[in-house]
Amino acid sequence: MKKLIILCCFILSSAVYSQNTMSVSSPDGELTLNVLVKSGKPVYSINYKGGIVLEDSPLGLITNAGDFSANLIFENSSTAKVQEDYTQTKIKQSKVSYNANTLNCSFTNAKKQKITILFQVSNNNIAFRYELPSWGDTKVCVVTEETTGYKFPSSTTTFLSPMMGSMTGFARTAPSYESGYEADAALDKNSASDGYVFPGLFHLGDKAWVLLSETGVSSLYTASHLSAYKDGIYTVEYPNPKQNNGFGSSGAQISLPGVTPWRTITVGETLKPIVETTIPFDVVKPLYKPSQEYKMGRGSWSWIVWQDNSMNYEDQVKYIDLAAAMQFEYILIDAWWDDRIGYEKMKELIKYAKSKNVEVFLWYNSNGSANDAFMTPLNKMNTSIARKNEMKWLKEAGVKGLKVDFFGGDKQETMKLYEDILSDANDYGLMIIFHGATLPRGWEKMYPNFVGSEAVLASEMLIFSQDVREKEAYFASLHPFIRNAVGSMEFGGVLLNKYLNKGNVKGQLRLTTDAFQLATAVLFQNPVQMFGLTPNNLADVPAFELDFLKNIPTTWDETIFIDGYPGKYSVIARRHDQKWYVAGINAEKTAKELKLKLPMLAGKTITMYNDKAGKETYTESVKVSKKGELSITIQPNGGFVLTN
Repeated sequence: MKKLIILCCFILSSAVYSQNTMSVSSPDGELTLNVLVKSGKPVYSINYKGGIVLEDSPLGLITNAGDFSANLIFENSSTAKVQEDYTQTKIKQSKVSYNANTLNCSFTNAKKQKITILFQVSNNNIAFRYELPSWGDTKVCVVTEETTGYKFPSSTTTFLSPMMGSMTGFARTAPSYESGYEADAALDKNSASDGYVFPGLFHLGDKAWVLLSETGVSSLYTASHLSAYKDGIYTVEYPNPKQNNGFGSSGAQISLPGVTPWRTITVGETLKPIVETTIPFDVVKPLYKPSQEYKMGRGSWSWIVWQDNSMNYEDQVKYIDLAAAMQFEYILIDAWWDDRIGYEKMKELIKYAKSKNVEVFLWYNSNGSANDAFMTPLNKMNTSIARKNEMKWLKEAGVKGLKVDFFGGDKQETMKLYEDILSDANDYGLMIIFHGATLPRGWEKMYPNFVGSEAVLASEMLIFSQDVREKEAYFASLHPFIRNAVGSMEFGGVLLNKYLNKGNVKGQLRLTTDAFQLATAVLFQNPVQMFGLTPNNLADVPAFELDFLKNIPTTWDETIFIDGYPGKYSVIARRHDQKWYVAGINAEKTAKELKLKLPMLAGKTITMYNDKAGKETYTESVKVSKKGELSITIQPNGGFVLTN
């Protein structure tokens, strides 16, 4: 009798079984996952605070060795708990405590082959993956398709970014996760032929917000995305076969036993759990140890505003001097440096930078055969022999990091290239930023020298596109809730020229305020930030703005959602050591008055950076009430920052 009582208590705390349904709940009991088999097909559903988040949605894989999407029989299940405390300085929260209840469900298919699905349910988060044993003499397989789906209630609205067409765009380098978003679109309005990139945000009215993504993608698997909306569901879709110029499988070749990446689902009644989630990192492990301690920080970058013509020795000296004047740690020297500066002169430039306490990142083309990207250095990163020879020279020359650009897509072959670059770079003490690249999927924790990816419609398009300039605030208001919620985002922002070109007298007029630009230095999270300042800013930008940027950190110990709605406005608080930064931006066409709740600043006199109605940025001291409340007005296309 005593054993029965213990068993019942355990079942109630973590999992519940009926004749056909297996269920597991989060530690706080508010999020519940249900799994069952219907007509031979495994499905799952999700409830949050008693309301339906996902209706019965399909599970399953199809491999060249067996089909695990239909004609399945439930075999058995088990439950457990998982707990991990870890430190990670490159994400939105430096110290994390992860606690989850697990449900492990095993099924067999028509060929008596087994598959297991492991679910981990923490407060506000679900992560799950497929685990495949070996089947007799079968020790390898190719996963050709995944039938995992997401069936939302019909009233759900979406915030999605279309997957770019394969082998399209500049030099046939797409897809590169650089499409915009449509906010609050109806489910049935989504019909992008190539589907949608991860992450995807969904709004279930006053019931819940849901963020879908994946994590744990390494060289052992392909990356995936959301399909077009069809028959009432989105499904997990593997890369278009046209990627990489049609070369390589769109599926995943794995040895057995093997596992898939994790599918992640973050659920919240408000946007707070979406902004603050650490699930992309909670369920992955470091794949190797850092060869040294890597230093995060800020950098100057000539290419973003001064473009290709700045790739000469003299202009790079000006940007080194800019970095030194701003007390930045780095300079990024972009494409064509090998041709227009040269390797020997680059050594001199690196020595000059070091004399100014500035370290160097260099740009590289990842390409060998995936697309038509032609910028140099070319054919230095795509093979092991060339890469190691180059990295040996880079280490000897004193380079600290690389920005590697123009990847070929999401196939497993390209995932191997990402990992090979990261692993080899660690051997030579080099940090890596990826550009023209895929979404990072847990990589901050998996790869110690990974310091960010673009994977967003980033600052370069502010230079090239009037439409993007007009939508700058709109897109910025989305990123904390979607793209930047799941991984570091190397945006390359903080542009303080009035005109986004070298002359700064006419041309590409910037439509956002200086305070907006300062706010994005906090709002956009990436452990190494390459800012878009230009040398003339030392003279034509108010001193208080420069002083702010001289002291802004790029790593954070805590991140808290304060207020916002994606596509309209966003207010986020971040803490570095004991100092808080609260940043907000307004994407709407009229000034926005907010009453912020800031308990971390209660009763304190703080510094505010904000805009006047005429877009002039100013700073002043303000007092937060003892209740932690502060009223603030954000101008259209404007922003603010509060610091203690």
